[in-house]
Amino acid sequence: MKIRIGAGLGTGTAPEEFGAAVDLLERAGVDSLWLPEAVYSPRIDPIVGLTHALARTTKLKVGTGVMVLPGRDPVLVAKQLASLAALAPKRVLPVFGLKPARDAELPLFPVPQGRRAAVFDESLRLIRALLEQEEVTFHGEFFRVEGTGLGMRPVKRLDLWLGGKAPGALRRVGRLADGWLASFLTPEEARAGREAIQEAAAEADREIEADHFGIGLIVAEDGIPDALAASIAARSDADPSRLIAGSWSAARDLLAEYVDAGLSKFVLYPAGPEPIERFVENFVEHAVPLQN
Repeated sequence: MKIRIGAGLGTGTAPEEFGAAVDLLERAGVDSLWLPEAVYSPRIDPIVGLTHALARTTKLKVGTGVMVLPGRDPVLVAKQLASLAALAPKRVLPVFGLKPARDAELPLFPVPQGRRAAVFDESLRLIRALLEQEEVTFHGEFFRVEGTGLGMRPVKRLDLWLGGKAPGALRRVGRLADGWLASFLTPEEARAGREAIQEAAAEADREIEADHFGIGLIVAEDGIPDALAASIAARSDADPSRLIAGSWSAARDLLAEYVDAGLSKFVLYPAGPEPIERFVENFVEHAVPLQN
């Protein structure tokens, strides 16, 4: 498997520092930058961030980790992705999720009551059709396109990855997606998730490439902060040290376990507001050598 490790930006990077952080990642030879969806926060919007980062770099890949899809118009999302792929071929990495991490943001992505999963599935199918076909006729429950296209298609097929860890989310990955980017799972849980996805893919007469499974991992410099540990304890019964790396040494150990579980794509995020320069320095020293 081809092991690749990308980076996310922490709370220590202010919006006005985003460009400089992108330049630093490019100079350091970091594989990819990942931008999560967090509307009520100082984080840059993922599509805006992708556009800016891709425009000022030539090698850095940029992904959404993850961006909410239900509640967005899939035709417009497909056009954005096709446009980015045309401007920066082979460097656009879309990952979609069912809903925002914060409940307060859920009304910003409106869908019919009780139909979020169905909208998600249909949106994915329509986006795939628009990205791959010159002319699309699509009659769905929620969206309709009649004999038209985007006027552009990616030269190289654009892989669509999904997040999520609920049983329904894992089945969706197997049925509809090209890859899986998980979060807050122990290596044992990640292995079980990968196996469930592969089983769902086989049932749908599909196959997901073996190196298209990944996970995001928060890395703390000097032990897991108490507030972060409490937050993790509220959402999982697992020992926080199995979900968050308390040091760069612990990160290496966890990454090795995830690789053994069948994962090969990783995104490392700083646990706190440490300067991006120090995070990248540690990233280059401890994470980059693990790639192959």
